[in-house]
Amino acid sequence: MMYVFAILAVFFLGMQCIDALVNFLFSVRLKKGFFSSSDRVSVLIPARNEEKKIGLLLEQLILNKNIYEILIYNDESTDQTSRVVQDFQKKDSRITFIQGFSLPKGWLGKNHACDALSKRAQGNYLLFLDADVILYDDLIEDVLFYLKTKRLGLVSLFPVQILKTFGEKASVPIINYILLTLLPLFLVRLSPFSSHAAANGQFMLFDASIYHKIKPHAHFKSAAVEDIAIARYFKKQKIKISILSGDSRCLCRMYTSYREALNGFSKNIYHLFGNIKIFAFGFWLFSSLGFIPVLFIWPDYFFLYVLGVFFTIVFYSLAARQNVFLSLIFWPLHLIFILHVLLYSLILKKRKSVLWKERLIYS
Repeated sequence: MMYVFAILAVFFLGMQCIDALVNFLFSVRLKKGFFSSSDRVSVLIPARNEEKKIGLLLEQLILNKNIYEILIYNDESTDQTSRVVQDFQKKDSRITFIQGFSLPKGWLGKNHACDALSKRAQGNYLLFLDADVILYDDLIEDVLFYLKTKRLGLVSLFPVQILKTFGEKASVPIINYILLTLLPLFLVRLSPFSSHAAANGQFMLFDASIYHKIKPHAHFKSAAVEDIAIARYFKKQKIKISILSGDSRCLCRMYTSYREALNGFSKNIYHLFGNIKIFAFGFWLFSSLGFIPVLFIWPDYFFLYVLGVFFTIVFYSLAARQNVFLSLIFWPLHLIFILHVLLYSLILKKRKSVLWKERLIYS
């Protein structure tokens, strides 16, 4: 039995290392894009209690004169989000502030906000952004050019994560570790299988004609992980999609503490594994303890296994534009955090007490 586990551990590590290397070597390098006279990009931002973050995003957006309009949906914020947005309205007439209303039955907050924003948008391309994202330079133009040249219905992007506190460094990078060691991103665009699908709700650019036909946020109005659900549905409908990672012009400070990251990831961790719990725990088991059977069965070659772990971390970090040194140092803590999230998510879902943005989420 130990021999079988050793073989599985080596196979799993090899798969991880190859996936991470492929994502590093074949990551999309966006070509210089431009707006044609007919391109109208509507930037749509759902916002709930984002007074500390949304201003950084709006400061950069108003510098881009090619954006057609900027719509912000205030989803019953209890802080000063509305005041911050209204101050920016005075600086730029393209900004429209939409005051939200009570959440209808059967909807989750962000999904409803995105659907409401889409109904007001006038552009022929819809860019949904989370309020904690910061965009620089001409990224939107380049992503739009990529969408048009590849004839895609959706392009999504994983921002480069800003990590400041110890808790963030010990937790947030797991999203890149899981994604970039499990899924070669080029398959999202080229593979016909819906299992090869991923998206990130922080940055999703749609062809508006396709979006309005399918109404994806309404279709998945109660989905806690609507971005992945939308990506898989698009592929089932034979609509081409793509996901990008590691562009330094898109930054995000997703969470500001270990506790915040734990609460955030607990609502969607299993969806990263196709909602298959045994797969999620298997990933953690082989990532964390796979070295044990290898050490017992092939002690003379154990250094090769360690080398494989080392290069897996290096390759995925380079693909995600993470600090390689910090990734190596914090990797044991990342594995502990993954287990913590997996167990914590099970407990919360059993209690039906998954909270996000002070709202209850049932999964």
